[in-house]
Amino acid sequence: MTKPAFVPESLDSAPTEPAVWAKGLVRKFGKKVAVNNVDLAIRPGEFYGLLGQNGAGKTTTIKSIVGLLRPTAGAVGIGEFDTWKSPTEGKARIGVLPEEFNLYERLTGAELLDFTGAMHGLERHETRSRRDELLALLDLEEDKATLIGDYSRGMRKKVALGAAIIHRPPVLFLDEPFEGVDAVSARLIRNLLQQAARGGTTIIFSSHEMHLVEKLCTRIGIMIAGELVIEETPGDLMTKMGASTVEDAFIAAVGGNTSETTSWYVTS
Repeated sequence: MTKPAFVPESLDSAPTEPAVWAKGLVRKFGKKVAVNNVDLAIRPGEFYGLLGQNGAGKTTTIKSIVGLLRPTAGAVGIGEFDTWKSPTEGKARIGVLPEEFNLYERLTGAELLDFTGAMHGLERHETRSRRDELLALLDLEEDKATLIGDYSRGMRKKVALGAAIIHRPPVLFLDEPFEGVDAVSARLIRNLLQQAARGGTTIIFSSHEMHLVEKLCTRIGIMIAGELVIEETPGDLMTKMGASTVEDAFIAAVGGNTSETTSWYVTS
């Protein structure tokens, strides 16, 4: 079976240095500490799940690493490049699907992928080949001439994912990629990510969809109040927390209370 053009070559011979890293990362907003002294080392080819409750610091950590938020202290980088000292080299190696994103609504889906490929320096014929393959894989072929402003939320997320990977980045950041998409679109996105992971792409994945985290991730990091407190494989996390699912293990790790209910919202 031929590997799709947008999937990176195998990383079996990749250097042992982390594909993504943070050292003493701190990010403050005024007096509020959103990320507190986070050390992170994600190996090439890992499918890493970054988990936490709302406000735990996941998105801030990702934004700091990819160059959208300057750290208050510490250093972050992609491979050998410090994101803030060598921004061009680091950013050339990544694709990003943020939780909140803005697209060019007056472009069609095909035009957005053409534009993104050109911005990454791809030749026109290569861009078009990858564009057509992605549109087919993401079930957007029939809508390729439709303006993005007329796309549904799920369609927008799929074309944004296509734009994030069309230049075949070795590292991919995904912040809530399954939020707001239907079951069919979620399956398409999941299959595409699994295909990329098998090809050696390093994927950093933040999600509240715990069943997908359990299915996809090779290692999980859990953040609580801005600190990275646990890093384990899904199996080891479940064993450590005495849980049968990643969801139960996560709830146990963060101290979530799922047993109580209201005294008044009860049906007889």
